[in-house]
Amino acid sequence: MTGGTAGNGRPAERSRYPLDDVSKAIIEQLQQDGRRSYAKIGKVVGLSEAAVRQRVQKLTEAGVIQVVAVTDPLEMGFARQAMVGVRVTGPLQPVADRIAELDEVIYVVITAGTFDLLVEVICTTDDHLLELLSDKIRSIEAVDSTETFMYLRLRKQIYSWGVR
Repeated sequence: MTGGTAGNGRPAERSRYPLDDVSKAIIEQLQQDGRRSYAKIGKVVGLSEAAVRQRVQKLTEAGVIQVVAVTDPLEMGFARQAMVGVRVTGPLQPVADRIAELDEVIYVVITAGTFDLLVEVICTTDDHLLELLSDKIRSIEAVDSTETFMYLRLRKQIYSWGVR
């Protein structure tokens, strides 16, 4: 479960959607198990199956949640994962948008600090990663420099951080 998207993997530009306690409880149930049935969720939150289905649909349409299958990139043939720190000259948003369009890019965030952007990528080989960095990311005119942090071993990845 992640924040909502505009249908292209990028966060939708939207105002904050109001969440009541029941919606928050539904989200927490789905964070624990995205395949949990609406009937089981309904028993926990005190709604009918149909009412839970309707709430989940509204939360999805509003971009508050998305329910997806989270895969292991290694099992999907992506042998190389990395985080790329990008320094930009000029406006950040256009560069972030260009990078977000790349197929290998799975996460882009505009940051404050040493790097202007952090970009998570998945590639099939080291040569694929080199091509991505050299031919696609570094060739964007406003990209000043990059630093690549190759993943050696994933120690923690969660999606059940709850709601506030």
